[in-house]
Amino acid sequence: MSSPFGAWDARLSVRLQIARRPGLLRRLAILLAHSGDSWFWLLGLAIVWLVGPETWKGRSLLLAAGILVTAVLVLALKFTIRRQRPEGDWGAIYRRTDPHSFPSGHAARAFLLPVLAVVTGPAWFAGALWVWAPLVALARVAMGVHYISDILAGAVLGVVIGLIFLQLTGLFFR
Repeated sequence: MSSPFGAWDARLSVRLQIARRPGLLRRLAILLAHSGDSWFWLLGLAIVWLVGPETWKGRSLLLAAGILVTAVLVLALKFTIRRQRPEGDWGAIYRRTDPHSFPSGHAARAFLLPVLAVVTGPAWFAGALWVWAPLVALARVAMGVHYISDILAGAVLGVVIGLIFLQLTGLFFR
């Protein structure tokens, strides 16, 4: 990161890291960082689709499809840009399976979900996701697997994908 923005991004990201600090805040950051995992959401949505009320079947399919589309687009960008993750020890599974950090797939997914939920409802679900999304994104920086710019780009990407996805599925103007 040779640009002034890149240096600032790296310095701020390191200052926000708590991965090596024991305590409650670290445990909370770990929980939030993992709560944005795609497998977790896809498994949960599959369960909701299988045993949940009829009103949630369509929602769960839309959210799962959005997660899958977002994953493909994020991976394409990551393997095109190929920005290495910040140095660190936490998140070995992420570092092994996906060594690239830009954009953050967790942030993209976390911001995609509330965009879709705003239209599909219910309001309490969308509201909870809007509170949860920035916490997930910041937890990824706090645990040292992303830079601030990774999560900002991921958040913007998730919102844009969500809006396009809604428009393509006909839900945007419902």
